[in-house]
Amino acid sequence: MNPRRFVVSIVLVLAAVLIGSPASAQIDFSGEWAPRFWEDQPERVPGPELGDFLGIPVNDAARMRAETWDASIQTLPEWQCRPHSADYIWRGPSNLRISKEVDPVTREITAFHAEWLRSVDRAIYLDGRPHPPPDALHTWGGFSTAKWDGDMLTVTVTHLKEGYVRRNGLPRSDKATVTEHWIRNGDLLTVMTIVNDPVYLTEPFVRTTDYELDLRQQVPPYPCGVVQEVDRKAGEIPHFLPGENPYMKEFAIRHALPYEATRGGAETMYPDFLQKMKTMQPAREEKKGATK
Repeated sequence: MNPRRFVVSIVLVLAAVLIGSPASAQIDFSGEWAPRFWEDQPERVPGPELGDFLGIPVNDAARMRAETWDASIQTLPEWQCRPHSADYIWRGPSNLRISKEVDPVTREITAFHAEWLRSVDRAIYLDGRPHPPPDALHTWGGFSTAKWDGDMLTVTVTHLKEGYVRRNGLPRSDKATVTEHWIRNGDLLTVMTIVNDPVYLTEPFVRTTDYELDLRQQVPPYPCGVVQEVDRKAGEIPHFLPGENPYMKEFAIRHALPYEATRGGAETMYPDFLQKMKTMQPAREEKKGATK
């Protein structure tokens, strides 16, 4: 064969391969996704029990916030439509819609948009834009950028309003940053969230959440309207004073666990803590009228 023709043939073959392959690895996460609860159903649907801080690397400041928290705060009008924050909405019982934006010239995905029942529209940008300065507006959805790590999408979230790591009062500050890893295997979507909070956590807090593609689902309309927050007087916001919450030991007593273990902390995340628990006494209900 003529050497020149051979080189031209090789170039044409390579061009055909490149045209048929994406310029960078891009997995399509768009679609209708239904939550799959499995073993974490009690956590994600009815919500965790009061006083259950096991396996969460909280510090004393977080414990104090959780112990003074009163669930009836959610009865206030301005709390009725409060969205879950970007880091927690993955744990909610809502279905999920992910849509995509595509550059009309390069045909590459430039952004994903995620929306749940109780959430605001959340944009995840892949166009290389920088994050805003630290003092920029914080929102429920935060500000998200992403990059491809092979077939996995790695998302960085900043500028979040204060939220919670669990729906039993454990707080997450507005200084927290979140890293997400989106992984799709066929019709299954797994998202790992890693929360770093210098205010309330002593170590990164890691969770994974699963969804399954559901072609027949429809995300319902957002069920709320805007309610203006009001300046309330002292005593009008439901709360407990430090040391006066009567419900903190109920979880430990109900499950025959040592009260010290239910207080959480980084130590309780690791298997070695099980050995330490064996040296602790289970919590018991105090008899009324008992004298010390």
